[in-house]
Amino acid sequence: MREIQINTVLHVYTGLDELPNKVAQLFEKAREARGKAYAPYSNFTVGAAILLDNGEIITGSNQENASFPSGLCAERTAIYYAGAQFPSNLIKAMAIVAGSKNHKTTTPIPPCGACRQAIAEYEIKQNQPIEIYFMGEEGEIVKSNSLKNLLPLVFDKNVL
Repeated sequence: MREIQINTVLHVYTGLDELPNKVAQLFEKAREARGKAYAPYSNFTVGAAILLDNGEIITGSNQENASFPSGLCAERTAIYYAGAQFPSNLIKAMAIVAGSKNHKTTTPIPPCGACRQAIAEYEIKQNQPIEIYFMGEEGEIVKSNSLKNLLPLVFDKNVL
Protein backbone atom coordinates (compact mmCIF):
# COMPACT_ATOMS: atom_id res chain seq x y z
CA MET A 1 0.00 0.00 0.00
CA ARG A 2 1.03 3.57 -0.57
CA GLU A 3 -0.51 6.86 0.34
CA ILE A 4 -1.32 9.65 -2.07
CA GLN A 5 -1.57 13.12 -0.65
CA ILE A 6 -3.43 15.79 -2.61
CA ASN A 7 -2.87 19.45 -1.83
CA THR A 8 -5.14 22.21 -3.08
CA VAL A 9 -4.48 25.91 -2.97
CA LEU A 10 -7.42 28.29 -3.19
CA HIS A 11 -7.43 32.07 -2.82
CA VAL A 12 -10.14 33.77 -0.76
CA TYR A 13 -11.17 37.38 -1.32
CA THR A 14 -13.32 39.21 1.22
CA GLY A 15 -15.44 40.85 -1.47
CA LEU A 16 -15.74 42.04 -5.04
CA ASP A 17 -13.72 45.20 -4.31
CA GLU A 18 -10.56 43.07 -3.87
CA LEU A 19 -10.84 41.52 -7.33
CA PRO A 20 -9.22 42.79 -10.53
CA ASN A 21 -11.66 44.91 -12.58
CA LYS A 22 -12.06 42.27 -15.32
CA VAL A 23 -13.10 39.66 -12.75
CA ALA A 24 -15.46 42.06 -10.96
CA GLN A 25 -17.09 42.77 -14.35
CA LEU A 26 -17.36 39.04 -14.95
CA PHE A 27 -19.22 38.70 -11.63
CA GLU A 28 -21.60 41.49 -12.67
CA LYS A 29 -22.46 39.46 -15.80
CA ALA A 30 -22.86 36.33 -13.66
CA ARG A 31 -25.30 38.21 -11.39
CA GLU A 32 -27.29 39.33 -14.43
CA ALA A 33 -27.38 35.76 -15.70
CA ARG A 34 -28.55 34.53 -12.28
CA GLY A 35 -31.56 36.82 -12.65
CA LYS A 36 -32.56 34.80 -15.72
CA ALA A 37 -32.42 31.42 -13.95
CA TYR A 38 -35.46 29.18 -14.06
CA ALA A 39 -35.56 27.35 -10.72
CA PRO A 40 -39.19 26.78 -9.65
CA TYR A 41 -38.41 23.50 -7.87
CA SER A 42 -35.24 24.15 -5.90
CA ASN A 43 -35.55 27.95 -5.57
CA PHE A 44 -31.76 27.89 -5.93
CA THR A 45 -30.55 30.18 -8.70
CA VAL A 46 -27.12 30.22 -10.28
CA GLY A 47 -25.48 32.49 -12.82
CA ALA A 48 -22.17 31.89 -14.57
CA ALA A 49 -20.06 34.11 -16.80
CA ILE A 50 -17.12 32.95 -18.89
CA LEU A 51 -14.33 35.16 -20.23
CA LEU A 52 -12.86 34.02 -23.55
CA ASP A 53 -9.42 34.91 -24.84
CA ASN A 54 -10.99 37.22 -27.45
CA GLY A 55 -12.65 39.31 -24.70
CA GLU A 56 -16.12 37.86 -25.33
CA ILE A 57 -18.18 37.12 -22.21
CA ILE A 58 -20.61 34.18 -22.34
CA THR A 59 -23.25 33.74 -19.65
CA GLY A 60 -25.53 30.98 -18.50
CA SER A 61 -28.09 30.33 -15.79
CA ASN A 62 -29.52 27.16 -14.33
CA GLN A 63 -32.62 25.85 -16.07
CA GLU A 64 -34.69 23.34 -14.12
CA ASN A 65 -37.21 20.84 -15.40
CA ALA A 66 -39.96 18.81 -13.71
CA SER A 67 -37.93 15.80 -14.84
CA PHE A 68 -35.05 16.80 -12.56
CA PRO A 69 -32.15 15.12 -14.41
CA SER A 70 -33.17 17.02 -17.57
CA GLY A 71 -32.29 20.39 -16.06
CA LEU A 72 -28.95 22.06 -16.71
CA CYS A 73 -26.65 24.01 -14.42
CA ALA A 74 -25.49 27.55 -15.19
CA GLU A 75 -21.86 26.53 -15.58
CA ARG A 76 -22.62 23.87 -18.19
CA THR A 77 -25.11 26.12 -19.99
CA ALA A 78 -22.38 28.75 -20.40
CA ILE A 79 -19.47 26.44 -21.18
CA TYR A 80 -21.40 24.42 -23.77
CA TYR A 81 -22.57 27.61 -25.47
CA ALA A 82 -18.98 28.88 -25.53
CA GLY A 83 -17.83 25.57 -27.00
CA ALA A 84 -20.57 25.61 -29.64
CA GLN A 85 -20.25 29.26 -30.68
CA PHE A 86 -16.52 29.89 -30.11
CA PRO A 87 -14.89 26.46 -30.55
CA SER A 88 -11.41 27.81 -31.27
CA ASN A 89 -11.29 30.34 -28.43
CA LEU A 90 -9.73 29.61 -25.05
CA ILE A 91 -11.69 29.96 -21.83
CA LYS A 92 -9.69 32.20 -19.50
CA ALA A 93 -11.95 32.50 -16.45
CA MET A 94 -15.36 31.63 -15.05
CA ALA A 95 -17.32 33.49 -12.36
CA ILE A 96 -20.21 31.80 -10.53
CA VAL A 97 -22.83 33.43 -8.29
CA ALA A 98 -25.33 31.17 -6.51
CA GLY A 99 -27.96 31.45 -3.84
CA SER A 100 -31.28 30.35 -2.45
CA LYS A 101 -34.50 32.31 -2.85
CA ASN A 102 -35.44 31.03 0.63
CA HIS A 103 -32.56 32.54 2.61
CA LYS A 104 -29.45 34.71 2.15
CA THR A 105 -26.48 32.68 0.87
CA THR A 106 -23.12 34.04 2.03
CA THR A 107 -21.02 30.89 1.67
CA PRO A 108 -19.10 30.51 -1.61
CA ILE A 109 -20.84 27.87 -3.74
CA PRO A 110 -18.50 25.80 -5.96
CA PRO A 111 -19.58 24.02 -9.14
CA CYS A 112 -21.33 20.67 -8.68
CA GLY A 113 -19.61 17.44 -9.70
CA ALA A 114 -21.19 17.30 -13.17
CA CYS A 115 -20.10 20.88 -13.86
CA ARG A 116 -16.59 20.17 -12.61
CA GLN A 117 -16.37 17.29 -15.09
CA ALA A 118 -17.62 19.52 -17.95
CA ILE A 119 -15.14 22.27 -17.06
CA ALA A 120 -12.38 19.64 -16.87
CA GLU A 121 -13.15 18.56 -20.43
CA TYR A 122 -12.61 22.10 -21.73
CA GLU A 123 -9.50 22.68 -19.61
CA ILE A 124 -8.00 19.48 -20.99
CA LYS A 125 -9.12 20.32 -24.55
CA GLN A 126 -7.43 23.70 -24.49
CA ASN A 127 -4.40 22.42 -22.52
CA GLN A 128 -4.55 25.52 -20.36
CA PRO A 129 -6.06 26.11 -16.92
CA ILE A 130 -9.33 27.95 -16.40
CA GLU A 131 -9.51 30.31 -13.43
CA ILE A 132 -12.70 29.60 -11.48
CA TYR A 133 -14.17 32.16 -9.09
CA PHE A 134 -17.26 31.38 -7.01
CA MET A 135 -19.37 33.02 -4.33
CA GLY A 136 -22.81 33.01 -2.73
CA GLU A 137 -25.07 36.02 -3.15
CA GLU A 138 -22.61 38.11 -1.20
CA GLY A 139 -19.54 37.74 0.96
CA GLU A 140 -16.31 35.91 0.31
CA ILE A 141 -15.15 34.84 -3.12
CA VAL A 142 -13.00 31.78 -3.71
CA LYS A 143 -10.60 31.52 -6.64
CA SER A 144 -9.10 28.33 -8.01
CA ASN A 145 -6.33 28.73 -10.59
CA SER A 146 -7.41 25.51 -12.29
CA LEU A 147 -10.24 23.02 -12.24
CA LYS A 148 -7.65 20.49 -11.08
CA ASN A 149 -7.80 22.09 -7.61
CA LEU A 150 -11.51 21.28 -7.41
CA LEU A 151 -11.34 17.89 -9.12
CA PRO A 152 -7.80 16.57 -8.61
CA LEU A 153 -8.42 12.99 -9.81
CA VAL A 154 -10.09 13.94 -13.05
CA PHE A 155 -11.71 11.39 -15.36
CA ASP A 156 -10.61 12.23 -18.89
CA LYS A 157 -10.14 10.81 -22.40
CA ASN A 158 -6.84 9.21 -21.41
CA VAL A 159 -8.67 6.47 -19.50
CA LEU A 160 -11.01 5.56 -22.36
